[in-house]
Amino acid sequence: MVKRILVIFSLVVSAASFVRAQSADTVMVLPFENTSGKSEFNWVGESFADSLSDLIRIPNLNVISNEERKLVQQRLRIPLSSLPSLATSLKLARESNATILVTGRYGIIQNQGDAAATISVTAKLVRVQEGRFLSEIIDGRQVARDISVSDGLGNLQTIQGQIAYQVLYQRDKSLPFSQNDLVTAATKVPARAFEAYTKGLLTPMTQIDARENFFKNAMRLYSDATSGGVYSEAALEIGHISLGRRKGGDAISAFEQVISSHQKCVEKAKAETRPSNCSEEMYAEASFYIGILQWQQGNYESALATLRPLADDLKLTAILNAIGAIAIQASKTERKNPTKAAAFQNEGIEMLKKAAESAPDDSNIRFNLGASYFLFGDMANAATQFRAAIIADPRDGMAYYLLSKALAELKDPTAAEIDNQARKFLTANNRYANLEKEWLKSKTVVDLSLRVEQPLRKDFVAVIMSRSFGATTAKAQVNEMETLLATARTQIKAGQNDDAMITLRRVLASEPMSAEAYMMLGTIHLRRGDTEQAISSFKTSVFWDNRLIDAHIALGKLYAEKGDCLQAKNYTASALEIDKENSDALALQRMSERCSK
Repeated sequence: MVKRILVIFSLVVSAASFVRAQSADTVMVLPFENTSGKSEFNWVGESFADSLSDLIRIPNLNVISNEERKLVQQRLRIPLSSLPSLATSLKLARESNATILVTGRYGIIQNQGDAAATISVTAKLVRVQEGRFLSEIIDGRQVARDISVSDGLGNLQTIQGQIAYQVLYQRDKSLPFSQNDLVTAATKVPARAFEAYTKGLLTPMTQIDARENFFKNAMRLYSDATSGGVYSEAALEIGHISLGRRKGGDAISAFEQVISSHQKCVEKAKAETRPSNCSEEMYAEASFYIGILQWQQGNYESALATLRPLADDLKLTAILNAIGAIAIQASKTERKNPTKAAAFQNEGIEMLKKAAESAPDDSNIRFNLGASYFLFGDMANAATQFRAAIIADPRDGMAYYLLSKALAELKDPTAAEIDNQARKFLTANNRYANLEKEWLKSKTVVDLSLRVEQPLRKDFVAVIMSRSFGATTAKAQVNEMETLLATARTQIKAGQNDDAMITLRRVLASEPMSAEAYMMLGTIHLRRGDTEQAISSFKTSVFWDNRLIDAHIALGKLYAEKGDCLQAKNYTASALEIDKENSDALALQRMSERCSK
């Protein structure tokens, strides 16, 4: 394993130092076709898609991961269980903005006497836009060359390393590494463990026991061959199977193996003073689900400790909402420690505000933020958020109920009308009557649970992949996002605030981490005299991009005007750290100095 890591490191260093004047391609690898007529070897075709997608990932070449390919295929309703035709494959590749498609087929001759099973593989590269096979000029003629390899089935990973090299070589004859380098990198998992894992991936969820057994077998074989090592990919799958079966303890145990393996990998890389080649994606996914499970078990502080680093690294709305809700619940349990309760409360509300800015139409996030304000007596802000939740989900009886109570506290005459809506939607199990009985008795709402939905794994994986590898589908949106942002700038400059707000909502619907969009939202809120909303938007802008100096300056000015000199000085310092010569930052410095006198 040490040798493999060193080889991969040398590949990355060599490839990174090799710069060529050519346009970057994007490659998609499809599962290879089994021509042997023996269905027990279908797993081999999937293993080609998985391994090649990983092996050909080098600088100056974009590669659509196997997970991303499956997501696009599902979105286009192309069955994963059958291989698409060439025409359908090209459609799939174009949908993913791939420029090169790798396809292949293989035949297997099973064991005969003392002879081991053998495999013969043929792969082709297709130029997607032209719909033709990649070719080269040989002796003055244009020739499309197949990649053909035959060997023992036990050497499958070696074959995949050879084919990966040939795929890269056909595109670029000046590769800075050898075929042996890629073959060494390909043999990353003991052969039998690799086979069991791939068979598990191919086993449908309807056969969950068989699927789990394949993954458990893969882990055992891997551990035996590597002196107790952890096959993280298989452990992650077992964790999800246990999660689906509501076996929280087993799921945490499996996910913790992924995290432990990742930490050992990182520590080893640090000790050897080299960049780590550890899977950040699996670590993030396992950490997220452990955090959710700990929350469900009432271990709030452990859940927060697990999820907070992910909020910084991934900045996913689902994580922000989860942290916010968990922190609010943690605050409610700290009755004997007011200082700690207040810290949890502030953290929860800030996280939920960021989540609401990222997903303004998410009813659950709006409900959570409203409930947080409600619990701590801020009925005006609670009412605002509950109204937004009801707009997003007009049948949310609990939102109606809490809104009616908030409005009653504010002496708002519409409280009775809203209460009637609550009665209408809370009829099941006599819910309204039970809530009202407790409210009249103690002015509290029993069993007020904040809402944290466990996202579908495919949605979480899609975001992780796009964060880690720069999903090619996002590239198609870059020009559109830039156009929308430019439109919003023009609208704001012309004073068309309502139109700009609509444009910015379109930006955030596709790119919820756009710091510039939040910066412009803050400007609009400021024009409308809504200082708190402006501050929230500017803070969110800084959260997504800490180098956006205009947001720091805007926050510094607002806090100076409010008389909060400490905050004004903090944002002055952060702005000057970004650019100590910026005239607006220098003006803010003078303003903050006057503020403190």
